[in-house]
Amino acid sequence: MFNQLGVIGCGLMGGSFALALKRAGLVKRVVGYSKSPSTTERAKKMGVIDVAAESALLAVAGSDIVLISVPVAATEATFKAIRHLVEPGLLVMDVGSTKRDVIDAARRVLRERVGAFVPAHPIAGKELAGIQHADAALYSGRQVILTPLPQNPPELVQKATDVWSAIGTQVLKMTPENHDAAFAAVSHLPHLLAFAYFSAVVNQPQGRDYLSLAGPGFRDFTRIAAASPELWRDILVANREELFKQSQRFRHVLDALEHAIREGNAEALADLIRGAAEGRAAWHMSSPKVAGTR
Repeated sequence: MFNQLGVIGCGLMGGSFALALKRAGLVKRVVGYSKSPSTTERAKKMGVIDVAAESALLAVAGSDIVLISVPVAATEATFKAIRHLVEPGLLVMDVGSTKRDVIDAARRVLRERVGAFVPAHPIAGKELAGIQHADAALYSGRQVILTPLPQNPPELVQKATDVWSAIGTQVLKMTPENHDAAFAAVSHLPHLLAFAYFSAVVNQPQGRDYLSLAGPGFRDFTRIAAASPELWRDILVANREELFKQSQRFRHVLDALEHAIREGNAEALADLIRGAAEGRAAWHMSSPKVAGTR
Protein backbone atom coordinates (compact mmCIF):
# COMPACT_ATOMS: atom_id res chain seq x y z
CA MET A 1 0.00 0.00 0.00
CA PHE A 2 1.31 3.41 -1.01
CA ASN A 3 0.35 6.48 0.99
CA GLN A 4 0.37 8.81 -2.00
CA LEU A 5 0.73 8.52 -5.77
CA GLY A 6 1.90 11.60 -7.62
CA VAL A 7 0.82 11.67 -11.27
CA ILE A 8 2.57 14.13 -13.55
CA GLY A 9 0.53 14.25 -16.74
CA CYS A 10 -3.12 13.43 -16.07
CA GLY A 11 -3.95 11.97 -19.45
CA LEU A 12 -4.97 8.52 -20.60
CA MET A 13 -1.90 6.68 -19.31
CA GLY A 14 -1.41 8.52 -16.04
CA GLY A 15 -5.11 8.61 -15.27
CA SER A 16 -5.54 4.91 -16.01
CA PHE A 17 -2.60 4.06 -13.72
CA ALA A 18 -4.18 6.06 -10.91
CA LEU A 19 -7.54 4.36 -11.38
CA ALA A 20 -5.90 0.93 -11.53
CA LEU A 21 -4.04 1.51 -8.24
CA LYS A 22 -7.22 2.76 -6.61
CA ARG A 23 -9.23 -0.21 -7.82
CA ALA A 24 -6.56 -2.59 -6.49
CA GLY A 25 -6.51 -0.85 -3.12
CA LEU A 26 -2.83 0.04 -3.52
CA VAL A 27 -2.93 3.76 -2.78
CA LYS A 28 -4.58 5.99 -0.19
CA ARG A 29 -4.39 9.29 -2.05
CA VAL A 30 -3.61 10.50 -5.58
CA VAL A 31 -2.21 13.94 -6.32
CA GLY A 32 -2.14 14.95 -9.96
CA TYR A 33 -0.55 17.69 -12.03
CA SER A 34 -1.05 18.70 -15.66
CA LYS A 35 -0.10 21.87 -17.48
CA SER A 36 -3.79 22.47 -18.16
CA PRO A 37 -5.81 23.22 -14.98
CA SER A 38 -8.97 22.09 -16.77
CA THR A 39 -7.43 18.61 -17.15
CA THR A 40 -6.71 18.21 -13.45
CA GLU A 41 -10.12 19.62 -12.60
CA ARG A 42 -11.76 17.03 -14.82
CA ALA A 43 -9.55 14.31 -13.35
CA LYS A 44 -10.68 15.33 -9.88
CA LYS A 45 -14.37 15.32 -10.85
CA MET A 46 -13.94 11.84 -12.36
CA GLY A 47 -12.34 10.56 -9.15
CA VAL A 48 -9.05 9.84 -10.90
CA ILE A 49 -7.14 12.13 -8.55
CA ASP A 50 -7.99 13.40 -5.09
CA VAL A 51 -5.96 16.59 -5.13
CA ALA A 52 -4.89 18.84 -8.02
CA ALA A 53 -1.30 20.06 -7.61
CA GLU A 54 -0.22 23.46 -8.92
CA SER A 55 3.16 22.18 -10.09
CA ALA A 56 4.98 18.95 -10.85
CA LEU A 57 7.08 19.47 -7.71
CA LEU A 58 3.98 19.69 -5.53
CA ALA A 59 2.69 16.45 -7.05
CA VAL A 60 5.87 14.77 -5.80
CA ALA A 61 5.75 16.34 -2.32
CA GLY A 62 4.58 13.70 0.14
CA SER A 63 4.41 10.97 -2.52
CA ASP A 64 6.09 7.59 -2.15
CA ILE A 65 5.40 6.64 -5.79
CA VAL A 66 5.42 8.97 -8.81
CA LEU A 67 4.38 8.28 -12.41
CA ILE A 68 5.65 10.64 -15.10
CA SER A 69 3.21 10.46 -18.00
CA VAL A 70 4.31 13.20 -20.37
CA PRO A 71 5.57 13.17 -23.98
CA VAL A 72 9.13 11.84 -24.09
CA ALA A 73 10.45 15.23 -25.24
CA ALA A 74 9.09 16.80 -22.02
CA THR A 75 10.67 14.26 -19.68
CA GLU A 76 13.91 16.17 -19.06
CA ALA A 77 12.03 19.33 -18.11
CA THR A 78 9.92 17.25 -15.74
CA PHE A 79 13.00 15.79 -14.07
CA LYS A 80 14.35 19.32 -13.60
CA ALA A 81 11.08 20.40 -12.00
CA ILE A 82 11.02 17.57 -9.42
CA ARG A 83 14.70 16.72 -8.75
CA HIS A 84 14.86 18.48 -5.38
CA LEU A 85 12.27 16.07 -3.94
CA VAL A 86 13.65 12.87 -5.47
CA GLU A 87 14.90 11.17 -2.33
CA PRO A 88 15.93 7.59 -1.42
CA GLY A 89 12.88 5.38 -1.00
CA LEU A 90 10.80 7.25 -3.57
CA LEU A 91 9.82 5.19 -6.64
CA VAL A 92 9.70 7.25 -9.85
CA MET A 93 8.59 5.65 -13.12
CA ASP A 94 7.65 6.84 -16.60
CA VAL A 95 5.53 5.42 -19.42
CA GLY A 96 7.65 6.53 -22.38
CA SER A 97 7.82 4.52 -25.59
CA THR A 98 11.56 5.19 -25.90
CA LYS A 99 14.05 4.50 -23.17
CA ARG A 100 17.62 5.53 -24.02
CA ASP A 101 16.76 9.22 -24.43
CA VAL A 102 14.68 9.24 -21.24
CA ILE A 103 17.44 7.52 -19.27
CA ASP A 104 20.05 9.94 -20.62
CA ALA A 105 17.87 12.83 -19.47
CA ALA A 106 17.44 11.25 -16.03
CA ARG A 107 21.19 10.83 -15.63
CA ARG A 108 21.89 14.43 -16.69
CA VAL A 109 19.34 15.92 -14.35
CA LEU A 110 18.99 13.61 -11.35
CA ARG A 111 22.69 12.67 -11.18
CA GLU A 112 23.34 10.92 -7.85
CA ARG A 113 19.57 10.60 -7.31
CA VAL A 114 18.97 8.69 -10.55
CA GLY A 115 18.65 5.42 -8.62
CA ALA A 116 15.09 6.41 -7.67
CA PHE A 117 14.03 6.23 -11.31
CA VAL A 118 12.96 2.84 -12.69
CA PRO A 119 12.20 3.33 -16.42
CA ALA A 120 8.99 1.66 -17.58
CA HIS A 121 7.04 1.24 -20.81
CA PRO A 122 3.53 -0.22 -20.55
CA ILE A 123 2.43 -1.71 -23.86
CA ALA A 124 -1.09 -0.36 -23.69
CA GLY A 125 -3.12 2.55 -24.92
CA LYS A 126 -6.01 3.72 -27.06
CA GLU A 127 -6.36 5.81 -30.18
CA LEU A 128 -8.31 8.32 -28.10
CA ALA A 129 -6.10 10.28 -25.70
CA GLY A 130 -7.11 12.42 -22.74
CA ILE A 131 -8.23 11.99 -19.15
CA GLN A 132 -11.83 11.42 -20.28
CA HIS A 133 -10.75 8.05 -21.68
CA ALA A 134 -8.89 6.89 -18.56
CA ASP A 135 -9.74 3.28 -17.74
CA ALA A 136 -8.85 1.26 -14.64
CA ALA A 137 -8.59 -1.86 -16.84
CA LEU A 138 -6.28 -0.31 -19.46
CA TYR A 139 -3.21 -2.21 -18.23
CA SER A 140 -4.91 -5.46 -17.30
CA GLY A 141 -3.62 -8.37 -19.39
CA ARG A 142 -0.94 -6.21 -21.02
CA GLN A 143 2.84 -6.19 -20.87
CA VAL A 144 5.08 -3.62 -19.22
CA ILE A 145 8.77 -3.41 -20.00
CA LEU A 146 11.13 -2.31 -17.23
CA THR A 147 14.66 -1.23 -18.17
CA PRO A 148 16.35 -1.01 -14.74
CA LEU A 149 19.47 1.09 -14.19
CA PRO A 150 22.65 -0.13 -12.47
CA GLN A 151 21.97 2.51 -9.80
CA ASN A 152 18.52 1.10 -8.95
CA PRO A 153 18.42 -0.69 -5.58
CA PRO A 154 17.13 -4.25 -6.16
CA GLU A 155 14.30 -3.69 -3.69
CA LEU A 156 13.11 -0.67 -5.70
CA VAL A 157 13.04 -2.66 -8.93
CA GLN A 158 11.08 -5.34 -7.07
CA LYS A 159 8.65 -2.71 -5.82
CA ALA A 160 8.13 -1.50 -9.40
CA THR A 161 7.60 -5.09 -10.55
CA ASP A 162 5.12 -5.73 -7.77
CA VAL A 163 2.97 -2.66 -8.43
CA TRP A 164 2.66 -3.38 -12.15
CA SER A 165 1.93 -7.04 -11.46
CA ALA A 166 -0.74 -6.07 -8.93
CA ILE A 167 -2.70 -4.16 -11.59
CA GLY A 168 -2.65 -7.10 -13.98
CA THR A 169 0.36 -6.62 -16.22
CA GLN A 170 3.02 -9.10 -17.27
CA VAL A 171 6.37 -7.56 -16.33
CA LEU A 172 9.39 -8.06 -18.60
CA LYS A 173 12.90 -6.65 -18.17
CA MET A 174 15.17 -5.53 -21.01
CA THR A 175 18.17 -3.30 -21.57
CA PRO A 176 17.31 0.16 -22.89
CA GLU A 177 19.19 -0.62 -26.12
CA ASN A 178 17.26 -3.83 -26.77
CA HIS A 179 14.00 -2.10 -25.90
CA ASP A 180 14.49 0.71 -28.41
CA ALA A 181 15.64 -1.67 -31.15
CA ALA A 182 12.64 -3.96 -30.62
CA PHE A 183 10.03 -1.20 -30.56
CA ALA A 184 11.49 0.50 -33.61
CA ALA A 185 10.61 -2.74 -35.41
CA VAL A 186 7.21 -3.59 -33.96
CA SER A 187 5.75 -0.17 -33.09
CA HIS A 188 7.59 2.85 -34.41
CA LEU A 189 8.07 1.69 -38.03
CA PRO A 190 4.43 0.53 -38.35
CA HIS A 191 3.28 3.99 -37.25
CA LEU A 192 5.64 5.65 -39.72
CA LEU A 193 4.31 3.45 -42.52
CA ALA A 194 0.68 4.09 -41.56
CA PHE A 195 1.25 7.87 -41.56
CA ALA A 196 2.97 7.72 -44.95
CA TYR A 197 0.48 5.36 -46.56
CA PHE A 198 -2.65 7.19 -45.47
CA SER A 199 -1.16 10.53 -46.51
CA ALA A 200 -0.24 9.12 -49.92
CA VAL A 201 -3.79 7.93 -50.53
CA VAL A 202 -5.74 10.89 -49.19
CA ASN A 203 -3.54 13.51 -50.91
CA GLN A 204 -4.12 12.13 -54.40
CA PRO A 205 -6.53 14.14 -56.61
CA GLN A 206 -9.17 11.42 -56.20
CA GLY A 207 -8.03 10.31 -52.76
CA ARG A 208 -11.28 11.16 -50.98
CA ASP A 209 -13.22 9.15 -53.54
CA TYR A 210 -10.89 6.20 -53.02
CA LEU A 211 -11.45 6.36 -49.25
CA SER A 212 -15.19 5.96 -49.79
CA LEU A 213 -14.45 2.51 -51.24
CA ALA A 214 -12.09 1.37 -48.47
CA GLY A 215 -12.94 -1.84 -46.66
CA PRO A 216 -11.97 -3.46 -43.34
CA GLY A 217 -8.42 -4.25 -44.47
CA PHE A 218 -7.70 -0.60 -45.18
CA ARG A 219 -9.25 0.44 -41.87
CA ASP A 220 -7.18 -2.11 -39.95
CA PHE A 221 -3.95 -1.15 -41.69
CA THR A 222 -4.40 2.61 -41.19
CA ARG A 223 -5.98 2.61 -37.72
CA ILE A 224 -2.80 3.81 -36.03
CA ALA A 225 -2.46 6.74 -38.43
CA ALA A 226 -5.04 8.48 -36.23
CA ALA A 227 -2.53 8.62 -33.34
CA SER A 228 -1.45 11.82 -31.58
CA PRO A 229 0.83 13.90 -33.86
CA GLU A 230 2.74 15.42 -30.93
CA LEU A 231 3.26 12.11 -29.16
CA TRP A 232 4.48 10.29 -32.26
CA ARG A 233 6.60 13.18 -33.49
CA ASP A 234 8.57 12.94 -30.24
CA ILE A 235 8.82 9.13 -30.33
CA LEU A 236 10.02 8.96 -33.94
CA VAL A 237 12.63 11.66 -33.44
CA ALA A 238 13.84 10.20 -30.14
CA ASN A 239 14.36 6.72 -31.62
CA ARG A 240 15.44 7.80 -35.08
CA GLU A 241 18.66 5.77 -35.21
CA GLU A 242 16.90 2.45 -34.62
CA LEU A 243 13.95 3.55 -36.75
CA PHE A 244 16.22 4.23 -39.73
CA LYS A 245 17.69 0.72 -39.43
CA GLN A 246 14.21 -0.79 -39.57
CA SER A 247 13.15 1.52 -42.40
CA GLN A 248 16.12 0.33 -44.48
CA ARG A 249 15.17 -3.30 -43.88
CA PHE A 250 11.63 -2.52 -44.99
CA ARG A 251 12.86 -0.76 -48.14
CA HIS A 252 14.97 -3.80 -49.02
CA VAL A 253 11.95 -6.12 -48.88
CA LEU A 254 9.70 -3.62 -50.67
CA ASP A 255 12.31 -3.31 -53.44
CA ALA A 256 12.33 -7.10 -53.83
CA LEU A 257 8.53 -7.19 -54.10
CA GLU A 258 8.48 -4.33 -56.61
CA HIS A 259 11.22 -5.97 -58.68
CA ALA A 260 9.27 -9.23 -58.90
CA ILE A 261 6.15 -7.36 -59.97
CA ARG A 262 8.02 -5.23 -62.51
CA GLU A 263 9.61 -8.31 -64.06
CA GLY A 264 6.36 -10.24 -64.03
CA ASN A 265 8.10 -12.93 -61.97
CA ALA A 266 5.04 -14.57 -60.47
CA GLU A 267 7.03 -17.35 -58.82
CA ALA A 268 9.38 -14.99 -56.98
CA LEU A 269 6.45 -12.81 -55.95
CA ALA A 270 4.53 -15.80 -54.62
CA ASP A 271 7.59 -16.93 -52.62
CA LEU A 272 7.92 -13.51 -50.99
CA ILE A 273 4.22 -13.38 -50.15
CA ARG A 274 4.25 -16.98 -48.91
CA GLY A 275 7.16 -16.26 -46.57
CA ALA A 276 5.30 -13.34 -45.03
CA ALA A 277 1.99 -15.20 -44.80
CA GLU A 278 3.50 -18.28 -43.18
CA GLY A 279 5.54 -16.19 -40.76
CA ARG A 280 2.46 -14.15 -39.79
CA ALA A 281 0.38 -17.29 -39.24
CA ALA A 282 3.06 -18.90 -37.08
CA TRP A 283 3.45 -15.73 -34.98
CA HIS A 284 -0.32 -15.39 -34.52
CA MET A 285 -0.59 -18.95 -33.23
CA SER A 286 2.30 -18.63 -30.76
CA SER A 287 2.08 -15.04 -29.53
CA PRO A 288 0.50 -14.21 -26.16
CA LYS A 289 -2.68 -12.18 -26.40
CA VAL A 290 -1.26 -9.22 -24.53
CA ALA A 291 -0.46 -6.83 -27.35
CA GLY A 292 -1.04 -3.12 -26.92
CA THR A 293 -1.07 -0.08 -29.16
CA ARG A 294 2.22 1.55 -28.17
